[in-house]
Amino acid sequence: MANLPIVLTGGHAGTAGIAVLTELRKLEKLGNAEYFWIGSKVAMEGKSSPTLESRVLPKLGVTFYPITSGKLQTKFTVHTISSMLKIPVGFIQAFFALVKIKPKVILSFGGFTSFPVVFWGKVFGIPVIIHEQTVAIGRAFAASVPFATKILLARDESKKYIAGRNAEVVGNPLMPEILSIKQKTWMPRFPTLLVIGGSRGSSFLNELMRAIVKDLLTLVNIIHLTGEEDYKSQSIFRESLDVNLRNKYALYPNVDSDKMGNLYQNVDIVIARSGANTVSELIYAKIPTIFIPLPRTYLDEQVKNAKYAENYGLGVALAENEATDSRLIAEIKNLIKNRNKIYKNLKGKISPDVDASKKIAAIVSVYC
Repeated sequence: MANLPIVLTGGHAGTAGIAVLTELRKLEKLGNAEYFWIGSKVAMEGKSSPTLESRVLPKLGVTFYPITSGKLQTKFTVHTISSMLKIPVGFIQAFFALVKIKPKVILSFGGFTSFPVVFWGKVFGIPVIIHEQTVAIGRAFAASVPFATKILLARDESKKYIAGRNAEVVGNPLMPEILSIKQKTWMPRFPTLLVIGGSRGSSFLNELMRAIVKDLLTLVNIIHLTGEEDYKSQSIFRESLDVNLRNKYALYPNVDSDKMGNLYQNVDIVIARSGANTVSELIYAKIPTIFIPLPRTYLDEQVKNAKYAENYGLGVALAENEATDSRLIAEIKNLIKNRNKIYKNLKGKISPDVDASKKIAAIVSVYC
């Protein structure tokens, strides 16, 4: 029997894709399935850092098809025009990829590289399932809605952005390593702080750390994931610190997705951007967190994600202009002081994302 080809696609959705892929491979019905990912090879326009998808998925037996798809940027940069000119190229590459693969179904997690795949899927009559991870919706997801066979949402709050279309709320896919985390019920006298700016890192958070790290290290140990682009400059800064401070400040460009569960299990406080996957992971892990959303996102999706987590009881959301040196240090002190109250409020709360991967895999299997 010929293999059953299934296409997954999306930008900045590697962990969601891996989580669903894990569940798809457990389904007896899909025992002969062959998996493909169509997406971008680089994480940022004008940069060389590879995407999580391109680094990890081929190691998991997924055939990766890179496409050079441009995007509409939220602010004008030196890359804006060149990025827009790449949009037709992405459509051409997606066309030929689908002609070659001939998938039975397409599962899209949004992001600018997904739209050409979704568009041609509709044209070719291939069932297209789209999933939105944020509390709002992304621009590519919004554009994909008219071409979708099935619309899936992580949060009920997203329904208002797709008025008139039926959608099923399934939660956000979480990797098995995240689902194995056990909630902490205590914090050591000298906690460990994780600073994470998402899969690509955050220059804003990296600069912020350079400004306050000496003061922070009197309160906490620090594990800082800088992203590939800023790792070298941040390493030079770390080397300038006194040796006693340097030894309490661990620095990494990133951590493989299958190691994040173990990392979360061994930290006590987090400072993070508020991408949908990060928020979902931290809600499940129940780690007190200071969220500093990326500004200028479509429909302020990161701000809404951060507020969702704040309302859940996870910690506090600060705009970039509120995240001053003194405010951030004060908020960390507050999280340490109020840790028992936070743990008590979160105890017994069940993450809305617990079974999301299984639900999405079951839906995909219906169309195979």
